[in-house]
Amino acid sequence: MTILNQLASASNRSDQGANVDLAERISLENDDHAVAELVRGLLFGKKAIQQDCIKVLYEVGARKPTLIAEFSDQFAGLLKDKNNRLQWGAMTALSGIADHQPELVYEYLKSIEFAADHGSVITRDHAVKIMISLCSVEAYADECFDLLNTQLGSCPTNQLPMYAESAVTLIDESRKAGFIKTLESRLPEIGKASKKKRIEKVIRSLQS
Repeated sequence: MTILNQLASASNRSDQGANVDLAERISLENDDHAVAELVRGLLFGKKAIQQDCIKVLYEVGARKPTLIAEFSDQFAGLLKDKNNRLQWGAMTALSGIADHQPELVYEYLKSIEFAADHGSVITRDHAVKIMISLCSVEAYADECFDLLNTQLGSCPTNQLPMYAESAVTLIDESRKAGFIKTLESRLPEIGKASKKKRIEKVIRSLQS
């Protein structure tokens, strides 16, 4: 039985249980041949197969990113795909790789930024996660912090507290003023009191 025959769509299943189970098995067995077959299905299969393949691949990436890292170029190529499921799935896969091999993901930074600005909420969530990961690498820190701060200045207010809380540990003295300024500029836009309090808490933590 091929890997593609083990996908959820092959059994006419609408849930993701089979795909998650498959990802766990591939990760445990370090099955690089299965990963390569999934990438072929992702690029050349029918829509249902493609969507199953990206699910399994980013689930593998969450567990063992080294297994999917060599296919970073293929994931980056999907960041402009018209199929939203493939777009945000590819960004999710890249975010898993970025935590462990940031140098592979850095070269796609412009595409990541574009997708964050034009894609779905999930696409932006994982793009911001990538930017935060890359900020931890000294060679990329200045550029990626500028991009991250731009996202904080323009993202939907629903996502802003989560992004600010995730990024706050990266903020050193040289970046503190700009980060606080961006957050303070967004406060009047935030209608929900609980979200505003979360932003104010981040600001206070930096000012203390």
